[in-house]
Amino acid sequence: MRFCNIASGSSGNCTYAGDDHTHLIIDAGISGKRIEAGLNELELTTPDMTGILITHEHTDHIGGLGVLARRYGIPIYATGGTIDAIRRMPRYKDIPDHLYHVVKADQAFSLGDFEILPLAVSHDAAEPVAYRLENNGKRASIATDLGTYDEHIVRSMRNSDILMLEANHDVHMLEVGPYPYPLKKRILGDKGHLSNDLCGRLLTELISDRLQQVFLGHLSKDNNLEELAYETVRLEVTMSDDNYRWGDFPVSIAKRNERTECIAV
Repeated sequence: MRFCNIASGSSGNCTYAGDDHTHLIIDAGISGKRIEAGLNELELTTPDMTGILITHEHTDHIGGLGVLARRYGIPIYATGGTIDAIRRMPRYKDIPDHLYHVVKADQAFSLGDFEILPLAVSHDAAEPVAYRLENNGKRASIATDLGTYDEHIVRSMRNSDILMLEANHDVHMLEVGPYPYPLKKRILGDKGHLSNDLCGRLLTELISDRLQQVFLGHLSKDNNLEELAYETVRLEVTMSDDNYRWGDFPVSIAKRNERTECIAV
């Protein structure tokens, strides 16, 4: 399995996962041109894609979806609630119905060489999910928009070889920052976004001997810093009671304007 984040943040999200025969995009929240450029750096093109997995209908996750679907006819996989929400948006009404494929939380499905498990998450969208991808005995889990997490998420994502987790904001920066109070309340709530601290705590519950790479994603431009996210998560892991320590696995920041290293497991 190869895994690479092309863009991550409130301005747009897109991730690639694939092997020699199956190529998947997880979210298409940046322009088709930027997605194509990111894929080209991996020696791929947009028409090579087997399918697009959508986590939810917010613009930073579907901004480029219409172009990819209409121009290349790539199948779209999302929950029924997400598909209904996308269909109600004027700019996506001309996506052909046959391209949509409904997936359900906790019901695994096969797509090419991958088995995919959608996982219900707590976020203020119609029917949002995270995704766990399995390929040739390897597992990658992506959870980048969730206000909180539960034991089911932990059980489902544990023993992953690759993790991409949301480290959206520093709580203090958000509290004293310029956002209006209702928006701060939304972000801090159980249907908002995961803070650096909660990301670190979630990571401590997911670490296993299999873990080969962690990406911290969906960092807020206004309420976080890369160094702060990294250090906060590091401290959570360091102070945990388990036998794992920072340095047992690589940790990288998924950036908004440049792709990560392509990881092969």
